[in-house]
Amino acid sequence: MGSWQVYIARCADGTLYTGIARDVEKRIAEHNTGKGAAASYTRARRPVVLAYQEPAADRSSASKREYQIKQLSRAEKLALVLASGGSRTTST
Repeated sequence: MGSWQVYIARCADGTLYTGIARDVEKRIAEHNTGKGAAASYTRARRPVVLAYQEPAADRSSASKREYQIKQLSRAEKLALVLASGGSRTTST
């Protein structure tokens, strides 16, 4: 397994979902298929696409960073996505 990652997924309705995972591609697939530990939030907002990810030293660091990102406003999250080279969602 890889190192921990913090990620932001863009849902079909334009909302943003923040989470942590060791294998982000697998986690995005779980969100889209409903298999594994798919979050109930994304279940009704499929498909989701990866918009942003950043590495974390360990699970604790990933969880702390996830919390920090979740406290950001939507505009701040979008700025984070854009700064990383991701694309902006058109929904408000």
